[in-house]
Amino acid sequence: MNVADSQWMAHALRLAERALYTTSPNPRVGCVLVQAGELVGEGWHERAGEPHAEVHALRAAGDKARGATAYVTLEPCNHHGRTPPCADALIAAGVKRVVVAMQDPNPLVAGQGLQKLRAAGIEVECGLMETAARELNIGFCTRMTKGMPWVRSKIAASVDGRTALNNGVSKWITGEAARQDVQHWRARSCAVLTGIGTVLADDPQLNVRGIAAARQPLRVVLDSRLRMSPEARILSGGALIYTAEADEDKRTALQKRGAEVVRMAGAAGQLDLPGVMRDLARRGVNDVLVEAGRTLNGALLKAGLTDELVLYLAPQMLGDAARGMAELGELTQLQQRVDLHWQDVRQVGGDLRIVARITKEK
Repeated sequence: MNVADSQWMAHALRLAERALYTTSPNPRVGCVLVQAGELVGEGWHERAGEPHAEVHALRAAGDKARGATAYVTLEPCNHHGRTPPCADALIAAGVKRVVVAMQDPNPLVAGQGLQKLRAAGIEVECGLMETAARELNIGFCTRMTKGMPWVRSKIAASVDGRTALNNGVSKWITGEAARQDVQHWRARSCAVLTGIGTVLADDPQLNVRGIAAARQPLRVVLDSRLRMSPEARILSGGALIYTAEADEDKRTALQKRGAEVVRMAGAAGQLDLPGVMRDLARRGVNDVLVEAGRTLNGALLKAGLTDELVLYLAPQMLGDAARGMAELGELTQLQQRVDLHWQDVRQVGGDLRIVARITKEK
């Protein structure tokens, strides 16, 4: 592989990013077809159930696909789903060489697409810009390999780590630009999850607003005792509620408002949080954006379920009496701390946005 290969794969990755808000539960994939150093076709997978990136690129290239090199950000599929196998389409088009960023983690594919291409006499190379391709589909990869979604917690706080005054007042700690930036995180997520405490205190909608979005994320509420009011705004348009409560009257009242209520009881009347995440993965949820208070943030961190934090830090201090980011209890040894790895740091309006990944191996 050479410099030109990297340039064309970078272009394919940019195409894949165009479907950041639209492809779930499928992965975001881009494809570029190059003949004699010139672009002859390109495409990306726009929506689940519609043609994949390779098909769009082959249609654009037409006869020029014969003898071309295809740059694909994810291994071409070799199985029949809602669309025919892309490996077969590349073979039928007479493509000479296929450069793939990463192998598909889906067990239905998992190298078989590459094997089929090689068996047809096509030169295949895999691994170019793999890290970037994996990051673009980190939720899909996590669901396929671990049976869990990628869990990302959004927290808005003061620079001293406080999310609300002791009396609960929190509007607004961060500025308008930060709040608008959150809409993009919602739009790229399969689900937005919160706790009943946030619903009772703020009556949020948790939908995507202010930006073009082809779909709304699934809204999920953790409500162990079914305290949700049937009049809550989050129920407009449907919501998924997980509970440990067996009260059929409460369940029926919420179902009449269009909610789906799932009992997921754990120990001592609490919710089975890992069970919730596994169930979301079974529903095709790749990425979960958590927008909750310190209690749920702490519970998810202690359960080892949070993968990443998106922190918006405002240039202000609220003091020791104000509420913190996460209830972790008293730590008596430094080994109990939550270690982070900085992924991205930038200014958004007047606030600082930090994307930090949880370090799970110490």
